[in-house]
Amino acid sequence: MGKRKQYIFRKKRQRWPVAVSALVVAALAVGAVFLGFREGPLQPTTAEILPGAADPAWSIPAFASSVDADGDGIDDQTDVLQSAEAYVAGEPRYKSAYYAETGYPDGFGVCTDVVAFALRGAGYDLQALMDADIREAPEAYGIDEPDAAIDFRRAPNQKVFFDRNAVSLPCDTGDPAQWQGGDIVVYDNHVGIASGRRNAQGLPYLIHHHGPTQLHYEEDALESWGPIIGHYRMSE
Repeated sequence: MGKRKQYIFRKKRQRWPVAVSALVVAALAVGAVFLGFREGPLQPTTAEILPGAADPAWSIPAFASSVDADGDGIDDQTDVLQSAEAYVAGEPRYKSAYYAETGYPDGFGVCTDVVAFALRGAGYDLQALMDADIREAPEAYGIDEPDAAIDFRRAPNQKVFFDRNAVSLPCDTGDPAQWQGGDIVVYDNHVGIASGRRNAQGLPYLIHHHGPTQLHYEEDALESWGPIIGHYRMSE
């Protein structure tokens, strides 16, 4: 009888390798799905307005810049906002990569690309502007060897550039009127553009791109994303 019990125990123990193998296979499958999202094929993000998102009854006039950098008849502030909306309307897939030829990705992107494309549509080539600024003051950026293809697509670098070249505004969200569609918002290693629509508290939604499973490019995340460490406009 004792031998039979020992045999049964051995038989049960032999099932463990099978269970472990099944777990490994499942983990690899999940990893493959995640990589699929990261590379773009399963990107679910939509540029449609959030369900229920609409302009609340806030009498906050939209800010218009006195500058029209690209001379298209649209002021900078409005141009930045419209260009950000146009960029996400193309539903870029989330992918962090290096683009040696142009610097600007095509069909893909990360958070910094929302800002870069929004500014480019308003007449500001962030790649060229930041490369020139980095070469003029590399110590401000902590960069020893500038690389125009990638430097402008890093959030900490964008913050330094805006600190040096844009109009700095308060980071406190207590006064919704100080937050306007087209404003550039910087968090710890993340950036976005303030939307032209506002939530029930009067604060703008945030147009940004933070990951492959993000459902909407525009989210009610201005305050909730994290501490705001930078708030800017390209011109007054």
